[in-house]
Amino acid sequence: MSYRAVIGLEVHLQLKTRSKIFSPCPQEYHGEGPNTFTDPFTLGLPGALPTLNRAAVELAMMFGLALHCDVSGFTQFHRKNYFYPDAPKNFQLSQYDRPIARDGHLDVSLPDGTGGRIRIKRAHLEDDAGKLTHPTYAPYSLLDLNRAGSSLLEMVTEADIQSPEQARAFLESVQAIAQALGVSDAAPEEGKMRCDVNISIHKDGQPWGTKVEVKNLNSFRSVERAIAFEAARQAKVLDAGGRITQDTLGWDEGGQRTFLMRTKEGEADYRYFPEPDLPPLDITPEWIAAVRARMPELPEYKRERYLAAGVRAADAQTLSHSVPLSRFYDAALREGADAQPVDAQKLANWLLTDVSGHLAAQGTALDASPLRPAHLAALVRLIDAGTISGKIAKDLLPDVMQGHDPAQLVQDRGLSVVTDTAAIDAAIDAAMQADPATVEKVRAGNAKAMNALFGPVMKAMGGQAKPEVVRERLQAKLGL
Repeated sequence: MSYRAVIGLEVHLQLKTRSKIFSPCPQEYHGEGPNTFTDPFTLGLPGALPTLNRAAVELAMMFGLALHCDVSGFTQFHRKNYFYPDAPKNFQLSQYDRPIARDGHLDVSLPDGTGGRIRIKRAHLEDDAGKLTHPTYAPYSLLDLNRAGSSLLEMVTEADIQSPEQARAFLESVQAIAQALGVSDAAPEEGKMRCDVNISIHKDGQPWGTKVEVKNLNSFRSVERAIAFEAARQAKVLDAGGRITQDTLGWDEGGQRTFLMRTKEGEADYRYFPEPDLPPLDITPEWIAAVRARMPELPEYKRERYLAAGVRAADAQTLSHSVPLSRFYDAALREGADAQPVDAQKLANWLLTDVSGHLAAQGTALDASPLRPAHLAALVRLIDAGTISGKIAKDLLPDVMQGHDPAQLVQDRGLSVVTDTAAIDAAIDAAMQADPATVEKVRAGNAKAMNALFGPVMKAMGGQAKPEVVRERLQAKLGL
């Protein structure tokens, strides 16, 4: 009998606030020296008092609303006590039984059409810890408190996830929502989106097994691989007659395996109690309405809009999950839409394939490129109108990527598609004279052999002949 995995995720997002969550100390510190962005409260100095960052609260509310959570009523901070070098206060300010958001959900879909609804148990605000670095073979560790006190939102799912692929799809959706709202950069490579995995396994009809936690996974690939490895490890232990203990594990990226960090703490170990220096916060309906009014379009609604416009499901997913791509794509769709709408799928093809490939080769981001949405839309329209061929469009793309108007390039270079049948007929006659063997094959009944003549004709016309006209004239000349 095979085992079933039961998986829940804890996702940490660093919020996009200018200052830390409980002090005016700047939050963005990347590229600066260690321990340069600290203040008395971050350092846990006696007498330093917290002041709650309103922007952090509203970003958390916005994120909760996007996940269909209840964000109304009272919320309160507690002290979560633990002793570790990266927590100079010896406690973390977090939310215990009154989180800012609760009882939400997120629907995810996989490429094979499966997916499902993942319930969100809670999302709560807290301050981040510092960062410990362990130099190889050194008898000491280095402590950087720049990150300590940063605005952090932790989201906890119910144990509704059943596979590594579903976990990744969920995280990709969370990242897309956070970036679309401007709540967080949600960049795992910068530590601005981190994930812990809770996983157990069981057989059908049996109670759930003992869960373990895999901590601090900083890429979607690591989450997938850690889940797959840990499910297999637990199955091996159980099949050998062993038992799973409730432990906290780490993930060894190099060895692609989990390892024991510590035995799991219980809730009582943290000795939660209400933060005496911060009063409970009342989130009113009026405040919720004001935050909701500032929310931009969410990825799920963008995706539905793209599907309705005729974009393939996979492309709609890619576009809706990227803020730079969707912003550029929407701007290109709007350009001249009243006079001559651009084909939504063809535009998506060019943006996701040709443009993205060119940007990747140049090492340039879309939002840093001189390419204008109006120019890409114009290029697609020129092809659809039959003014230029696809080949000519690809030849023009490097110049269009540099900000040049494709219509002007076509005019200046005389690149309009040739529909003059006399010129096309002359090119066909020359091709037929140069390859009489192919002509005989076609006339003997091998119609597909005509393709051997089509290429030379197009080449002779410099790629500017309209393909449909060339095929029509070839068929007439060959008596097809």
